[in-house]
Amino acid sequence: MLIVPGGGYVRLAHLVSGWQLAKWFNTFGVTAFVLSHRFPVSPDVIVSYQAPLQDAQRAMRLIRLHAFEYGIDPDRVGAMGSSAGGHVAACLSTLEEDWGQAGDEADGFGFRPDFTLLVSPVITMGAHAHQGSRESLLGSHPKQELIELFSCERQVTSDTPPAFLVHADNDNAVSSMNSILYYTALKEQGVKKNSLHIFPEGGHSISLRNNPGSTRSWPSLAEEWLRGNGFLNRSTE
Repeated sequence: MLIVPGGGYVRLAHLVSGWQLAKWFNTFGVTAFVLSHRFPVSPDVIVSYQAPLQDAQRAMRLIRLHAFEYGIDPDRVGAMGSSAGGHVAACLSTLEEDWGQAGDEADGFGFRPDFTLLVSPVITMGAHAHQGSRESLLGSHPKQELIELFSCERQVTSDTPPAFLVHADNDNAVSSMNSILYYTALKEQGVKKNSLHIFPEGGHSISLRNNPGSTRSWPSLAEEWLRGNGFLNRSTE
């Protein structure tokens, strides 16, 4: 599993939405990788809005390139993201643009994940966009074509991998409409095996532990979704 931490495209919350999740995956036999991607304002970036996805595409290729060495199945590599990290994971799943080539043997491997887990994800750059993430990624006055391109619900096709989505109804930072829009697009395109969970509480701070009320059940639901749909290696089932 490639884990993309949240942080609004200005920082990376590695602890809560990175390392803790990786250790959780390890408890049921999943090899996890936590991505440290560049930001649009990083000094070595050529095209600002390409950098985070470019790094995620490269990471997915490197994981598959070294799959035998890691002892993993290259056809069962998922992506997980929280908040803006969820946007990176959704873009990784939907955008056709290939910005991650580096001119080496990794270029021969696909970057699209086989499944996704999205927690409080930023999905759209349109009406329900998280303004901070949109401005950090696309600038203060983005062109309409970039808004369209990075609105992942508009890029879903029948080939988009299935998603497990978690959101809180009382999330006042990233509207739960983001998850609803993505699930709806997957449904309309005939993508199977999706699961959408909108919990009453949790705000924009849904984490692995110490969530309020029914929100605390999401990790067990996610594990069962992975197991039930055959995304876990047989040796762990």
